[in-house]
Amino acid sequence: MVERMKLVHVQGTLPHLDEFLGACCLDGHFGLEPATEYMSASLGYKPLNEEDPYAPVVAQVQALAKQVGQDLPDTPGPGAGGGAATREFLEGLSERIAALRAERDSLSEQKALCEQAIEQYSHFVSLKANVDEITSCKHVKVRFGFLPKAGYNKLMNSYADDPYILFVPCSQTNEGYWGVYLTPRSKAQETDGIFSMLFFEPLRVPGAAGSPGEIVEHFRENLEVVGQSIQGIDDRLRAIWDAEREKIEQVYNAARYASAVFSLRRFAAVKGGHFFCVGWVPASYIDTVVTAARAIPGIRVTVDDPDKAGRHTPPTKLRNAWFVRPFEFFVEMYGLPDYDETDVTAFVAVTFTVLFGIMFGDVGQGLVLTAFSLFMWKVKKNPLFHLMIPCGVASTLAGLVYGSVFGFEEVLDPLYQAVGLAGKPVSVMDSINGILLFAVYIGVVLVLAAMGMNIYTRAKQGHWGDVAFGTNGVVGVITYVAGVDLVSAFMGAWVFLPVPLAAVLLGLGLAALLFAEALAKLCNGDPDWKPADGWGNYLMQNFFELLESVLSYLSNTISFLRVGAFVIVHASMMMVVFTLAGTPANPVVVVLGNLVVIALEALLSAIQGIRLEFYEMFSRFYRGGGHKFEALDIHAPAKADKA
Repeated sequence: MVERMKLVHVQGTLPHLDEFLGACCLDGHFGLEPATEYMSASLGYKPLNEEDPYAPVVAQVQALAKQVGQDLPDTPGPGAGGGAATREFLEGLSERIAALRAERDSLSEQKALCEQAIEQYSHFVSLKANVDEITSCKHVKVRFGFLPKAGYNKLMNSYADDPYILFVPCSQTNEGYWGVYLTPRSKAQETDGIFSMLFFEPLRVPGAAGSPGEIVEHFRENLEVVGQSIQGIDDRLRAIWDAEREKIEQVYNAARYASAVFSLRRFAAVKGGHFFCVGWVPASYIDTVVTAARAIPGIRVTVDDPDKAGRHTPPTKLRNAWFVRPFEFFVEMYGLPDYDETDVTAFVAVTFTVLFGIMFGDVGQGLVLTAFSLFMWKVKKNPLFHLMIPCGVASTLAGLVYGSVFGFEEVLDPLYQAVGLAGKPVSVMDSINGILLFAVYIGVVLVLAAMGMNIYTRAKQGHWGDVAFGTNGVVGVITYVAGVDLVSAFMGAWVFLPVPLAAVLLGLGLAALLFAEALAKLCNGDPDWKPADGWGNYLMQNFFELLESVLSYLSNTISFLRVGAFVIVHASMMMVVFTLAGTPANPVVVVLGNLVVIALEALLSAIQGIRLEFYEMFSRFYRGGGHKFEALDIHAPAKADKA
């Protein structure tokens, strides 16, 4: 539902502005608006344009905590968040931490060099010669590197007899050989060209004494010493932080609180020593906010209903039960409802879940989708995974009707026999016509439900002409029901009205829709109900609008055939999987096939469900032009970062 709002005006003296903001505007219940937009510019009130002095303190403490690897508390509150003493304390702490960090960074560079040297020399440990000796030879040039297998084979075939080339393989991988080639310095340029054509990749190894094995061992010893030194510095950093933790957290909490308050000062309008604030408060919190504001000396509070806001429209804040709330994701995607519009979240939750379950009906796949969505929601906190949890449950329930478990159609037969059924309630491939007809009737029910939502919303808004004579009003419902009944009778399907009565209602409904604009004005008491351009132009224009409305009735209903089609497609894809699996079924093919079907069909069913919601149903009753209620909750940023 859309939560009711109150427009709150607050006036007071400037010294009490921060006190008011801290007491009333930091808990997410007071959505401040730019006050200058709610008053005449001629009164001389101006917005505050100030630089936040507390933001640098917050940023500095956060940077220090990151350097030390410590977490900061999420308990902002009033206190000493700035001033000379705070700056002096943070500067001294920063200098101590910076000195240790500089030492640690130097050691980290040494650690990286040791790790790099170990990685490089590890390829050549089988080489027993001293690296310093062979690299310092006056007449021989040495290169370390990697030679691909194709290059090595070509070297052995084409250059094995060359007395000026010696390649010593030291280690082997699937791709080739790590090794060393030696050549006289007088032949170095020619030899380098040959190895370049063989795609030899030279490796520049750091200078060191001893064999590669001895060098690796030496660097490992250095790495252990450097690691111990880094650990010692980390311990000293933690010790500094622990010694000052209480004061650091006090400064940080106070600075965060003061910075949050300061960020709201820009909404106030100020003149002389007085301020003026205005904003929206949910009606359920209005007493709490007003009581807190009036407890501050010199504060005057005025509460108005939204109709007193003039050209300003109230923001929209949705309040839904926990099992419906995930589907606010789809509503916000389309557009939040206007303040005076009906919240469609519950409608979407029910219809989307049912449609998805029907299209993706399989007990096993539904359970997998439920478990996967639940896991991803716990890990990622993405609302899309949250709303897929009930969809997976609906798919499982639909699978009980279809008798399908991972595509196996006979697994549930003992269950049906135990409850007295001769077999599965619906065999998809044996009931194609019935499934498609059922999908069309689902469309009829949901289109009528959308029309009912439109009637309710327009009645709530007081648009009685639209309620009675709109395309999606009472006349539209009668026309649509009569048309569906006649089509059903023509096709030999189930009818719910006598055919003559349906024909009469259809004719009267079409006539009423043709004159709907004029009749709606009459219903609303508009004296200018007659068309300004004459009845001839009116009838011509409204005839084509009526034709468009009739076609929309037809297209919106037929569009629901896709629900039945995807039921059949789902079953057909599983038949393909078992055909590929052979007899007896290859379990690997069955598992992989199920995974592909789950991923593909879940995506397609979700897309089709969203399309039916947005185009077939929302277009009949929902505008979605609201703007979101936004109020600062001082704890929200920390929670978001943590998540």
